[in-house]
Amino acid sequence: MDIAGLLVLLDRGGIIIWAIGLLSLVAATLIIWKVLRLVRSGAWGGSAARNAVQAFREAGKRPHGKVGGLRYQAVRHAIDSVTNSRFTEAQAREDTERFARTMLNEARSGLRGLESIATVAPLLGLLGTVLGMIEAFQALQSSGARADPSVLAGGIWEALLTTAAGMAVAIPVALALAWFEGVIDSIAADIEDLVTQVFLASPAPIAQAAE
Repeated sequence: MDIAGLLVLLDRGGIIIWAIGLLSLVAATLIIWKVLRLVRSGAWGGSAARNAVQAFREAGKRPHGKVGGLRYQAVRHAIDSVTNSRFTEAQAREDTERFARTMLNEARSGLRGLESIATVAPLLGLLGTVLGMIEAFQALQSSGARADPSVLAGGIWEALLTTAAGMAVAIPVALALAWFEGVIDSIAADIEDLVTQVFLASPAPIAQAAE
């Protein structure tokens, strides 16, 4: 479809289809931003975190890098907590869980917006279709005995444009949302496993509860 044909469809779809088009632009922006952010946070990495855990288990070495992916940051914080003489084991675990939970909440930023778009877009499309059908039947009623079925058919297919547009936006957004959630769930599972290894292999004594 060329640009002229697209503009005709937008014009026939009315304000609702323009709103759906705006939602599609917002969704595309969120998806691109989310992919770039996950790349920067090392969502598809993890070797540095695993190496840090192995070095800690074998030689008690503590990671010194301040920059790294989500997994590495969680491991570094867990090692700092577990070797902190001021922390009991329970305090070290609680501090690590709080840090990991904060990171994962930041990793989930933007997902609520995508979820809202995936829900609202088809509802807007349905609303546009209902309004278009009402208009088509009003035109049919006004024409009385001179009603032309082709006019009614034309009004109906124009009304259905918004439903199609809403679904065309919602389906890829829902798929992207499911993919992002799967990636973040995988990160959460990896962090839980790596942090557990840190606590099980801690060579440094953790402070005992105050007597």
